[in-house]
Amino acid sequence: MGSGSPYEARVGFSRAVRVGQHVAVAGTAPIWPDGAVDPDPLAQARRCWEIALAALEQVGGTAADVVRTRTYLTDASVEEAAAQAHAERFGEVRPASTMLVVAALLDPRWLVEVELDAYLEST
Repeated sequence: MGSGSPYEARVGFSRAVRVGQHVAVAGTAPIWPDGAVDPDPLAQARRCWEIALAALEQVGGTAADVVRTRTYLTDASVEEAAAQAHAERFGEVRPASTMLVVAALLDPRWLVEVELDAYLEST
């Protein structure tokens, strides 16, 4: 499944892959359809989760099916915003979660990138 990101075709990957009951959603950056990137870290984190969860929904899942998340930050100072966006989407679900600070992401405007794994009860 794809999200329409130009990186999917250029790099040759799928946004989400379902194998049986397992779903992996690839690294998801805060890109709007027109290529714009909001400089606000909270807006970026919310956009990342919006795209990732839409991909999960395309293969039959919901936020309730998420078992693990990974959040990549380019600076620890945006942790609070990233945590808020995560809690908004997963506060009831409480998946296993890892938050990492990395040296850089592909586009220097990106402050946040996310991934998720899900397990769907029905096949």
